Amino acid sequence: MTIMKKTLYRWLVAGALAAACNAGGAESAPQVPIPGGWTLDWHDEFDGPTLDHKLWVEETGDPRNGNDEKQFYTTRPENLRIEDGKLVIEARREARGGMAYTSARITTRGRMERAYGRYEARIKIPRGQGIWPAFWMLGADIGQAGWPRSGEIDIMENIGKEPAIVHGTLHGPGYSGARGFGQPQVLERGSYADDYHVYALEWEPREIRWYRDGIRYHTARPELVRGDWVFEHPFYLILNLAVGGYWPGYPDAGTPLPQRMLVDWVRVYQRAR
Repeated sequence: MTIMKKTLYRWLVAGALAAACNAGGAESAPQVPIPGGWTLDWHDEFDGPTLDHKLWVEETGDPRNGNDEKQFYTTRPENLRIEDGKLVIEARREARGGMAYTSARITTRGRMERAYGRYEARIKIPRGQGIWPAFWMLGADIGQAGWPRSGEIDIMENIGKEPAIVHGTLHGPGYSGARGFGQPQVLERGSYADDYHVYALEWEPREIRWYRDGIRYHTARPELVRGDWVFEHPFYLILNLAVGGYWPGYPDAGTPLPQRMLVDWVRVYQRAR
């Protein structure tokens, strides 16, 4: 969708909303439909020439997160750029920093950290064995509490060997890693990489709900998880494209590279008062 088409897709929001959006770090109110019962709080439409560093921070290097991923994150335009009104995160087969692949990861840590709200993004994921795109959140207290006590909310994850499945998952003490509290969402036909989809999460006190294209497919509440509920404090957003790891497996001769994760927009809402 071109920038012009994207603009036509939106509609004009009330003037009062502009002030709320400016307070959330954006320069002006986007002309977008607002979900019922919510007020736009923070957003990025990726319409600028480069990544907006008032909203995002790049994380670089070897993630060393225990997943055995094989990418080295960079800030180079080959891996991270704005193109045709989209955020492009590109994974490439090239050695760097002792890793066999390069890619990118951005977060709102220290920029936008919220408790509760509706979080959504319109994303076209990549494809291929060993490719692992994600739209997710970590507890802002991770530096003090550590993982998984800080909490992790995976709004959307896909592993390339499951082209018609995305996953929504919670990780906390007693239900982390392979034991996370999650649910898959199966596409009715085709692959998720064929087109854009809207992935959304509604997070309220003591309840979190996952959606794909408006379809609710997973719900979490304290009584449903097998451990402490650690989701009543601020979190920050993450967008990244990993390569390899214990869960997705590793690229093989049939994995086409480079692969791109395209993000049309990211929006955060708060409950209307």
